[in-house]
Amino acid sequence: MAETKNTKAFYNTEIPSDWTAPEFGDVFNFLKTFSFSREQLTSEPTNDGIRNIHYGDIHATYENEILDLEIEKSVPYLLDGLIDPKSFDDESFPSLKEGDLIIADASEDYDGVCDSVELKNIKGAKVVSGLHTFAARTTKEKIAVGYRTYALQHEQVIRELRRIATGTSVYGVSKTNLSKIKIPLPPLSEQKAIAKVLSKADAAIHTTEKLIAQKELRKKWLMQQLLTGKKRLKGFEGEWKKERLEKYLIKHDEKSTENNQYPVLTSSRRGIFLQSDYYTRDVASEDNTGYNVVPRGYFTYRHMSDDLIFKFNINDIVDRGIVSTLYPVFTTKDINSYFLLVKLNEGSEFKMHAEEQKQGGSRTYVYFKTLCQLKLNLPSIEEQNAIAQVLQAADKEISLLKAKAEKLREQKKGLMQVLLTGKVRVKIN
Repeated sequence: MAETKNTKAFYNTEIPSDWTAPEFGDVFNFLKTFSFSREQLTSEPTNDGIRNIHYGDIHATYENEILDLEIEKSVPYLLDGLIDPKSFDDESFPSLKEGDLIIADASEDYDGVCDSVELKNIKGAKVVSGLHTFAARTTKEKIAVGYRTYALQHEQVIRELRRIATGTSVYGVSKTNLSKIKIPLPPLSEQKAIAKVLSKADAAIHTTEKLIAQKELRKKWLMQQLLTGKKRLKGFEGEWKKERLEKYLIKHDEKSTENNQYPVLTSSRRGIFLQSDYYTRDVASEDNTGYNVVPRGYFTYRHMSDDLIFKFNINDIVDRGIVSTLYPVFTTKDINSYFLLVKLNEGSEFKMHAEEQKQGGSRTYVYFKTLCQLKLNLPSIEEQNAIAQVLQAADKEISLLKAKAEKLREQKKGLMQVLLTGKVRVKIN
């Protein structure tokens, strides 16, 4: 790789002098898209076998700019009967092909304006572009396969797309305005070389994510075996006993005595976070005096649910935090806290207990006193400690791999910043 010396103007920045800057509409042609709702999609294979690219998945599901159908297993199917499969035999039907660009035309924030993916390894699959998307096609002579999605990833192009986005709660870009956006294009040989470099970065990320998935499956198997006593660790043989949790739980009733006395926490299904990190806006009351105080190492959970899913979390991020009074706080005695945490979140006993609390209406309540009545099948404290050590070791292994994957993603971003702007050039063999 080498640094660029000769440049020319491109919007408010510069690109190499041998790059071109055509308008998007001079390079890409738009295809017809469909507007099937999420309710018309399914994750399970169908008889018709028609896949649908939904704008929500472009924003939230597909992490890479290249959507490889051999790797990505979460591309949903259309319910049978919505499109005649024979339509795909018609050359005029807008079925998607290798290298097609799918662009989300709506976003709830500026960061997601015109998020896009390029399709790879379609290999005869029936695929259409769905709700709130633009589908765009070009030729190999204009943009190399594997580089097309990156045409919209130049930092100045992103700024221009955000500038022309319209809307209040949802931001959108029209085909007309998108067509007028200039895109910086290296020579075709350089496009292929850049695409190859970024493809290698994607492959390293995918390999790590595949390993993470394997380790998570392994941990799930371990939990299913160890938390039920189906599999016993070496040296443990005694009978497990059914015990009420009231024997092990201690409610913590401390309240905040002034506004913003401690950091506000959010106990979510993804874990426990500082509310300022979890939400893009402040959702706490203006006055949080009287909130429940959560010391480090203490449990909290939301005592009500509309879908029978409850999540217990342990405060491991601040010495003292506060949560809404909807979140009971408790500590434990004579039980391994991590063992209990996993048992509550992953075991079947709490789920059955929660279902028993459901009465009229859609909402289910599991108050602290109700939680205390739950009976858990428990081994000795020594075996709890041993099981916790095994599962925590698995957690650590997964965390290290996730950190590696995040580092690889950051490295790819760094490559994109210099290669897609032409600040650094790839040497062509």
